[in-house]
Amino acid sequence: MSEAHSNNLAHHFETMEQQKQASSLGMWLFLVQEVMFFGGLFLGYVVYRSMYHDAFIAGSHLLNVKLGAFNTVVLIGSSLTIAFSVRAGQLGRNRQILGWLAATLVLGAVFLGVKGVEYAHKYHEHLMPGPHFHYDAAQHSAGAHVDTEAVDPHKVELFVSFYFAMTGLHATHMIIGIGLIVWLMVKAARRRFSSDYYAPVEVFGLYWHFVDIVWIFLFPLLYLIGRH
Repeated sequence: MSEAHSNNLAHHFETMEQQKQASSLGMWLFLVQEVMFFGGLFLGYVVYRSMYHDAFIAGSHLLNVKLGAFNTVVLIGSSLTIAFSVRAGQLGRNRQILGWLAATLVLGAVFLGVKGVEYAHKYHEHLMPGPHFHYDAAQHSAGAHVDTEAVDPHKVELFVSFYFAMTGLHATHMIIGIGLIVWLMVKAARRRFSSDYYAPVEVFGLYWHFVDIVWIFLFPLLYLIGRH
């Protein structure tokens, strides 16, 4: 029995391959329930967008599309780096795993930093949902091809509420992901992975790709409504 086999095989599995398949199945089941979790928010968004189309267009123009596009590029880049880390795991190259995970961590931190800048701007402009929310159609609707006089500020606030709920939930998953990256980096630094045992990196890669895909849907739905 190999050292990697003996050290990393849980007692309730017979082989490393069986353990790897169980880990992958567990992550896929987790991602299915995550799809249902986010799906409820997406469904609610679509329903209210169809009901209050002009207000949602006006609300979308409160968002900085350039920052949203930049973050989209950042996350696409992080999907590439996490894929390289999985490949390094398949080859048993701990040093490369560590490097690609570090790159993914940096890109994730950049994404969260940009999102923090966006949130701070909304706070200073009194565009946070709640009793202090203030929407001035004349000030905030530049470029929105809607009848600004007919836009109900409360319906714009509904859009902003969806924005914070959906992007906030997504950011929470990013923060959890960064914590997991640190854990994987510690294991890679201790040379715990091999070509026989890299399942934690591969399973985490599935999680990170899911988070990236969610953003690929969030960006056009929230930032690009009614833009030409």
